[in-house]
Amino acid sequence: MYTCGAKYGKLPPVMSTHHRISEIPEPDRPREKMQRKGAQALSDFELLEVMIGAGNGGVDVGTIARHLQRVLRGGARTLTFENLTRLRGVSTAQACRILAALEIAKRHLVRNALPVRTQDEILGRLADLRGKQQEYFVCLSLDGGQRLIAQRTITIGTLDTVLAHPREVFSDPIVERAATVIVAHNHPSGEVKPSEKDVALTQQLTAAGQLLGIPLHDHIIITKTSHFSFKQHHMI
Repeated sequence: MYTCGAKYGKLPPVMSTHHRISEIPEPDRPREKMQRKGAQALSDFELLEVMIGAGNGGVDVGTIARHLQRVLRGGARTLTFENLTRLRGVSTAQACRILAALEIAKRHLVRNALPVRTQDEILGRLADLRGKQQEYFVCLSLDGGQRLIAQRTITIGTLDTVLAHPREVFSDPIVERAATVIVAHNHPSGEVKPSEKDVALTQQLTAAGQLLGIPLHDHIIITKTSHFSFKQHHMI
Protein backbone atom coordinates (compact mmCIF):
# COMPACT_ATOMS: atom_id res chain seq x y z
CA MET A 1 0.00 0.00 0.00
CA TYR A 2 2.83 2.37 0.86
CA THR A 3 6.53 2.45 0.01
CA CYS A 4 8.93 0.71 2.34
CA GLY A 5 12.49 -0.28 1.42
CA ALA A 6 13.55 -3.89 1.75
CA LYS A 7 16.24 -2.95 4.24
CA TYR A 8 13.59 -2.37 6.89
CA GLY A 9 12.76 -6.06 7.06
CA LYS A 10 9.66 -8.14 6.47
CA LEU A 11 6.46 -6.14 6.27
CA PRO A 12 3.17 -6.94 8.00
CA PRO A 13 1.19 -9.43 5.89
CA VAL A 14 -1.82 -7.09 5.61
CA MET A 15 0.22 -4.73 3.41
CA SER A 16 0.21 -6.63 0.14
CA THR A 17 0.88 -3.67 -2.19
CA HIS A 18 3.02 -0.62 -1.52
CA HIS A 19 2.56 2.87 -2.91
CA ARG A 20 3.50 6.36 -1.86
CA ILE A 21 0.60 8.54 -0.75
CA SER A 22 1.14 10.69 -3.85
CA GLU A 23 0.41 7.59 -5.96
CA ILE A 24 -2.92 6.91 -4.24
CA PRO A 25 -6.05 8.45 -5.82
CA GLU A 26 -6.79 11.62 -3.86
CA PRO A 27 -10.21 10.48 -2.49
CA ASP A 28 -8.56 7.39 -0.98
CA ARG A 29 -5.71 9.18 0.78
CA PRO A 30 -5.93 8.98 4.60
CA ARG A 31 -6.75 12.64 5.27
CA GLU A 32 -9.31 12.86 2.50
CA LYS A 33 -10.88 9.56 3.57
CA MET A 34 -11.13 10.82 7.16
CA GLN A 35 -12.87 13.98 5.98
CA ARG A 36 -15.39 11.99 3.94
CA LYS A 37 -15.99 8.95 6.15
CA GLY A 38 -14.72 9.82 9.62
CA ALA A 39 -11.77 8.52 11.62
CA GLN A 40 -13.46 5.17 12.25
CA ALA A 41 -13.16 4.31 8.56
CA LEU A 42 -9.36 4.41 8.62
CA SER A 43 -7.09 1.48 9.41
CA ASP A 44 -4.56 1.75 12.23
CA PHE A 45 -1.89 2.30 9.60
CA GLU A 46 -3.80 5.16 7.98
CA LEU A 47 -4.49 6.77 11.35
CA LEU A 48 -0.77 6.74 12.08
CA GLU A 49 -0.09 8.39 8.73
CA VAL A 50 -2.52 11.19 9.55
CA MET A 51 -0.94 11.63 12.98
CA ILE A 52 2.60 11.74 11.54
CA GLY A 53 1.54 14.23 8.90
CA ALA A 54 4.44 14.07 6.44
CA GLY A 55 7.67 12.31 5.71
CA ASN A 56 10.93 13.65 7.03
CA GLY A 57 14.63 13.29 6.29
CA GLY A 58 14.07 11.51 2.99
CA VAL A 59 11.72 8.92 4.56
CA ASP A 60 8.12 8.86 3.33
CA VAL A 61 5.21 8.94 5.76
CA GLY A 62 4.20 5.35 4.99
CA THR A 63 7.59 4.00 6.00
CA ILE A 64 7.53 5.99 9.24
CA ALA A 65 4.01 4.73 9.98
CA ARG A 66 5.12 1.14 9.44
CA HIS A 67 8.04 1.52 11.83
CA LEU A 68 5.75 3.16 14.38
CA GLN A 69 3.33 0.25 14.04
CA ARG A 70 6.11 -2.10 15.09
CA VAL A 71 6.90 0.04 18.13
CA LEU A 72 3.22 0.02 19.13
CA ARG A 73 3.20 -3.78 19.12
CA GLY A 74 5.63 -3.64 22.04
CA GLY A 75 2.99 -2.04 24.25
CA ALA A 76 2.72 1.26 26.10
CA ARG A 77 6.07 0.88 27.87
CA THR A 78 7.97 0.93 24.59
CA LEU A 79 6.25 4.08 23.36
CA THR A 80 8.72 6.63 24.68
CA PHE A 81 10.21 9.80 23.25
CA GLU A 82 13.59 8.09 23.01
CA ASN A 83 12.22 5.09 21.08
CA LEU A 84 10.22 7.29 18.71
CA THR A 85 13.10 9.59 17.84
CA ARG A 86 15.31 6.58 17.16
CA LEU A 87 13.04 5.75 14.22
CA ARG A 88 14.50 7.06 10.98
CA GLY A 89 12.45 10.00 9.76
CA VAL A 90 10.69 10.79 13.06
CA SER A 91 11.43 14.36 14.08
CA THR A 92 11.28 15.77 17.61
CA ALA A 93 8.08 17.62 16.70
CA GLN A 94 6.43 14.46 15.34
CA ALA A 95 7.41 12.41 18.39
CA CYS A 96 5.99 15.07 20.71
CA ARG A 97 2.78 15.28 18.67
CA ILE A 98 2.29 11.50 18.76
CA LEU A 99 2.91 11.25 22.50
CA ALA A 100 0.66 14.24 23.20
CA ALA A 101 -2.22 12.73 21.21
CA LEU A 102 -1.89 9.37 22.94
CA GLU A 103 -1.65 10.95 26.38
CA ILE A 104 -4.84 12.97 25.81
CA ALA A 105 -6.62 9.80 24.68
CA LYS A 106 -5.31 7.86 27.66
CA ARG A 107 -6.39 10.53 30.14
CA HIS A 108 -9.79 11.42 28.80
CA LEU A 109 -11.11 8.97 26.21
CA VAL A 110 -10.01 5.43 27.01
CA ARG A 111 -9.38 4.51 30.62
CA ASN A 112 -11.33 7.16 32.48
CA ALA A 113 -14.71 5.61 31.73
CA LEU A 114 -13.89 2.61 33.91
CA PRO A 115 -13.81 2.83 37.71
CA VAL A 116 -10.54 2.30 39.57
CA ARG A 117 -11.52 -0.04 42.38
CA THR A 118 -9.10 -2.93 42.71
CA GLN A 119 -5.41 -2.86 43.59
CA ASP A 120 -4.58 -4.32 40.18
CA GLU A 121 -6.50 -1.54 38.41
CA ILE A 122 -4.66 1.10 40.41
CA LEU A 123 -1.28 -0.53 39.77
CA GLY A 124 -2.09 -0.74 36.07
CA ARG A 125 -2.34 3.03 35.92
CA LEU A 126 0.97 3.39 37.73
CA ALA A 127 2.92 0.86 35.66
CA ASP A 128 5.07 3.49 33.96
CA LEU A 129 6.59 4.43 37.33
CA ARG A 130 8.41 1.11 37.59
CA GLY A 131 11.11 2.01 35.10
CA LYS A 132 11.76 5.61 36.17
CA GLN A 133 15.32 6.43 37.23
CA GLN A 134 14.20 9.32 39.43
CA GLU A 135 11.47 9.43 42.04
CA TYR A 136 8.16 10.59 40.59
CA PHE A 137 5.30 11.59 42.88
CA VAL A 138 1.92 11.32 41.15
CA CYS A 139 -1.66 11.97 42.16
CA LEU A 140 -4.84 10.35 40.83
CA SER A 141 -8.06 12.35 41.28
CA LEU A 142 -11.18 10.17 41.41
CA ASP A 143 -14.85 11.07 41.22
CA GLY A 144 -17.63 9.61 43.38
CA GLY A 145 -17.82 6.52 41.17
CA GLN A 146 -14.05 6.00 41.54
CA ARG A 147 -13.49 6.93 37.90
CA LEU A 148 -10.29 8.76 37.06
CA ILE A 149 -10.70 12.51 36.63
CA ALA A 150 -7.00 13.20 36.12
CA GLN A 151 -3.59 11.70 36.72
CA ARG A 152 -0.69 14.09 37.06
CA THR A 153 2.91 14.21 38.17
CA ILE A 154 3.25 16.45 41.23
CA THR A 155 7.03 16.48 41.60
CA ILE A 156 10.13 14.79 40.23
CA GLY A 157 12.96 14.22 42.69
CA THR A 158 16.49 12.91 42.60
CA LEU A 159 17.51 9.27 42.54
CA ASP A 160 16.29 8.67 46.08
CA THR A 161 14.45 11.81 47.18
CA VAL A 162 11.09 13.22 46.16
CA LEU A 163 9.35 16.08 47.89
CA ALA A 164 5.64 16.86 47.90
CA HIS A 165 3.45 19.17 49.93
CA PRO A 166 -0.26 18.76 50.68
CA ARG A 167 -1.08 22.03 48.90
CA GLU A 168 0.54 20.70 45.70
CA VAL A 169 -1.30 17.42 45.97
CA PHE A 170 -4.77 18.81 46.68
CA SER A 171 -4.82 22.05 44.68
CA ASP A 172 -6.09 20.47 41.47
CA PRO A 173 -8.41 17.88 43.07
CA ILE A 174 -10.17 20.75 44.86
CA VAL A 175 -10.83 22.51 41.54
CA GLU A 176 -11.87 19.22 39.93
CA ARG A 177 -14.30 18.49 42.80
CA ALA A 178 -12.67 15.11 43.29
CA ALA A 179 -14.23 12.73 45.78
CA THR A 180 -10.96 11.05 46.74
CA VAL A 181 -7.30 10.88 45.72
CA ILE A 182 -4.63 8.23 45.40
CA VAL A 183 -0.97 9.19 45.55
CA ALA A 184 2.02 7.11 44.56
CA HIS A 185 5.74 7.40 44.10
CA ASN A 186 8.48 5.09 42.93
CA HIS A 187 11.67 3.92 44.63
CA PRO A 188 14.32 3.46 41.90
CA SER A 189 16.56 1.86 44.53
CA GLY A 190 14.23 -1.15 44.63
CA GLU A 191 13.61 -0.80 48.37
CA VAL A 192 9.85 -1.06 48.79
CA LYS A 193 9.75 -0.33 52.51
CA PRO A 194 8.52 3.23 53.23
CA SER A 195 10.99 5.67 54.73
CA GLU A 196 10.26 7.84 57.73
CA LYS A 197 9.65 10.73 55.34
CA ASP A 198 7.16 8.59 53.39
CA VAL A 199 5.26 7.80 56.57
CA ALA A 200 5.27 11.43 57.72
CA LEU A 201 4.04 12.66 54.34
CA THR A 202 1.26 10.08 54.31
CA GLN A 203 0.11 11.25 57.72
CA GLN A 204 0.11 14.87 56.50
CA LEU A 205 -1.87 14.00 53.38
CA THR A 206 -4.35 11.94 55.36
CA ALA A 207 -4.97 14.84 57.75
CA ALA A 208 -5.25 17.36 54.90
CA GLY A 209 -7.66 15.13 53.00
CA GLN A 210 -9.92 14.78 56.02
CA LEU A 211 -9.93 18.54 56.51
CA LEU A 212 -10.71 19.24 52.85
CA GLY A 213 -13.29 16.48 52.50
CA ILE A 214 -11.20 14.70 49.85
CA PRO A 215 -9.95 11.56 51.61
CA LEU A 216 -6.62 9.98 50.76
CA HIS A 217 -7.66 6.56 49.48
CA ASP A 218 -4.14 5.13 49.37
CA HIS A 219 -0.45 5.93 49.08
CA ILE A 220 1.45 3.37 47.04
CA ILE A 221 5.20 2.91 46.71
CA ILE A 222 6.26 1.34 43.42
CA THR A 223 9.47 -0.52 42.57
CA LYS A 224 10.40 -2.47 39.45
CA THR A 225 9.17 -5.73 40.93
CA SER A 226 6.98 -4.89 43.92
CA HIS A 227 4.78 -2.34 45.64
CA PHE A 228 3.74 -1.21 49.11
CA SER A 229 0.21 -0.03 49.91
CA PHE A 230 -0.25 2.11 53.02
CA LYS A 231 -3.94 1.22 52.99
CA GLN A 232 -3.33 -2.53 52.88
CA HIS A 233 -0.90 -2.17 55.79
CA HIS A 234 -3.53 -0.22 57.76
CA MET A 235 -1.37 2.91 57.81
CA ILE A 236 -4.13 5.20 56.50
